[in-house]
Amino acid sequence: MGKKLYVGNLSYNTYEDNLRNLFQSFGTVVSAKIITDRDSGSSKGFGFVEMGSDDEARAAISGANGADLDGRQIKVNEAMDKPRRDNDRY
Repeated sequence: MGKKLYVGNLSYNTYEDNLRNLFQSFGTVVSAKIITDRDSGSSKGFGFVEMGSDDEARAAISGANGADLDGRQIKVNEAMDKPRRDNDRY
């Protein structure tokens, strides 16, 4: 299991500090990043949290998945690598 977690269904009012604070109860948070729109700068409603170890990541998934954060029930699972785009097709 990877240490990087996907966190979805975030409120548009959730900040990286809120995310970090929630996940710190499960272990060391290496990084917490909310993905924002390039043009407007507003949240896209999801982010990523990197935990210090695989055990901490497992604890965070089981403990935070379905938890309430800023009025939304968040979804937490292991982050998957983004598939490479094949730019030669066009």
